[in-house]
Formats: sequence, C-alpha cells, structure tokens
Amino acid sequence: MSKLGNIGARLYRGEVGYDFIGKRKIWYGISILITITAIVGLAVRGLNMGIEFSGGAVFTTERTSVSASQAQHMAESAAEGHQATVQKLGNGGLRIQISDLDTKQALPVQEELAKDLKIPAKEINTQLVGPSWGEEIANKAWLGLAIFMVLVVIYLAIAFEWRMALAALIALIHDLTITVGVYALVGFEVTPGTVIGLLTILGYSLYDTVVVFDSLKESAKGITKQTRYTFGEIANRSINGTLVRSINTTIVALLPVAGLLFVGGGFLGAGMLNDISLALFVGLAAGAYSSIFIATPLVADLKMSDPQMKALSKRVHAKRAAAAAKGESGEPADAVEPRSADEDDDEDTATAASGATASRTQPASRARGRGRPSGKRR
Repeated sequence: MSKLGNIGARLYRGEVGYDFIGKRKIWYGISILITITAIVGLAVRGLNMGIEFSGGAVFTTERTSVSASQAQHMAESAAEGHQATVQKLGNGGLRIQISDLDTKQALPVQEELAKDLKIPAKEINTQLVGPSWGEEIANKAWLGLAIFMVLVVIYLAIAFEWRMALAALIALIHDLTITVGVYALVGFEVTPGTVIGLLTILGYSLYDTVVVFDSLKESAKGITKQTRYTFGEIANRSINGTLVRSINTTIVALLPVAGLLFVGGGFLGAGMLNDISLALFVGLAAGAYSSIFIATPLVADLKMSDPQMKALSKRVHAKRAAAAAKGESGEPADAVEPRSADEDDDEDTATAASGATASRTQPASRARGRGRPSGKRR
C-alpha cells in the first residue's frame, strides 16, 4: 500500500506519468469497437423487457423440487405458447414470469401450473401488470433520463465550460450504450431496478469525470501566460494526478457491487439484485474508463483547436527548440529544460550564497596589509 501511495504522489507531482492524451486515438478506437459491439448486440438480440414494461403475469410459488427448466416448459405449455421466464429463488421456490398475459388468461394458467407442480392453487401468488402501465413507466424513465442529461450539460457549462459539458455528455452516452448492450448480450431482464441502476451509474460516472475536470480547470489557470506546457500536456498531468484516486474509488465501489451480483444474484437467486447489480457493475467500470480515456482527451481535442491554444503550442515548441539549440552549441545541459521564475530565484540565491562562502575562504597570503590594523602600505 505504501508503494501504491508513493506512485500516486509521484503521479500527482508529475514526476512520472502515462501519455493518455498522446495515445488518445487508441482509446477512441477501442471505445468505438466496444460501442459498435454493444449496438449490434442490442439490434440482434434486443432487450428482455420485464413485465413492468411489456405487461404480463408473475407467478411465485413456495418451495418445490421442480427445476427451473421443467417449470419453464410447464408454464409455456399452460400459457399456450406465451414466452415464460423462470427463476429459482433462494428459498427453493420459483418465480415464473409470462409476458403478454391478460387477466382472463391468468386464472386458467395458475390452475394449470398448480396441477403440473402438484401444489394447491392458493399457494401460488399471482401478480398482473397491464401493458398500458408498463408503457407509462417506460415513458417516464426516458423522460427522467432526458431531464438528467439536460441538467448535467447546463451545470457543467456553467461550472466549467461548454467543451467539458459536451465531452461529459458524450462519455455518459458511451457508458449508457455499453451497459444497455451488455444487458442485451447477457439477456438479463430489464426492470425498474435496471433503470435505478442506470441512473446511479450516470451519477457516479459524472462524479469521476468532474474530479478530473476540476483538476484540469485549476491547472489551466493562466495557461496562456506561460510557455512551459501546452494544454494537452496539462490535461495529461491532470489525468495522471487523479489516476490513483479514480482507480481506488472504482475498486472500492466495484467490490460490494460484485458481491451483490455474484453472491446475491447468483447464489441466493434474488432477481432484483441481478437487475440492479449488473447495471451498476458494468456502468461503474465503463464510467471509470470513460472519465480517463474518453472525457478528458475529448476536452483536450476540442480545446487544442482553439486559436489561443494553437498559438500557445507554437510558443512552447519554439522555446523548446531554441533551448535545445543552445544546448547543442555548448550551453549547459540544464538550459534545455525551461525554468520557472521561482527556480531562477532559487538558483540566484544559491549562487550568492556560494559566492559569499568563497569570499570568506580566500587564501591568507592574498590579504594585503597583513598585521597592520589599517591595512595600508607604508
């Protein structure tokens, strides 16, 4: 842990670092490939919408020895061709979901299931959801997402600038697309819990992005008044300075979510935990990735197209070229590295101190008028 802390401190001070901005085209390519895969999966397989959105019936049974695959075959046979989804619960019971099943059809299906499962019909709990209610829930979810996006853009544009707001919006869309694509590929059911998970990861992704943006904003103050760094280099230093913090917070957040996903959803069979935890797990990982590899490099690209930043870049490279030329013509090697005013003051102080020391250690033979109080010749 001390070694990791030492690395984090060196990253923060800029002593070491990785060139995220210089290799941004690689990250763009990886993100585009992942996004295309998610979109293709979404188009081919589609989302497995829960009855809260599509309408249908849910039958919950007490403990039974019938397996999930057997119960699925029984349910589809009882529902006369309607698709059924069956999940084994932690207490040994079954959760049987049949889409597009109305009220009139639910009672005969319940009785048929009770007969096949060899349990009393009254021990099967039945819940019905109408398609109009599911459509209303879906519309409200989309409306809430749209309002969230608009408020995020407005806030970031005011707190930072429009380029950062645009980059954060692209990163959020990137995270949403990947998460929804994974849902389509895995085949998990989309429920209101899924919507809650998506909204949660958007907030987390935005938090991680704002941390980097805030560091970049502070580092870029008065950037045009200096000629040591370009905007891209300052952006790269900001990413490296917050890198360890982003990794630590992501790992700490992923550990309990992984517990929900693999223990709660996998071993205990809690359906709602699956819905929320998968969205959180994928979204947290995608959000941490986008804040480092997508959002800040996009800001750097947008900012470096500004005329002032282009002029700054020319001045920085011109100064470095001039310093390098002086180094080749016999100047001291440290002249190649641009020095700040504070460093120059420190060097002058050190030179003055060394000069004072030298004057105090002059050879005694060179002191004229030795032995005479006045120091004058006679």
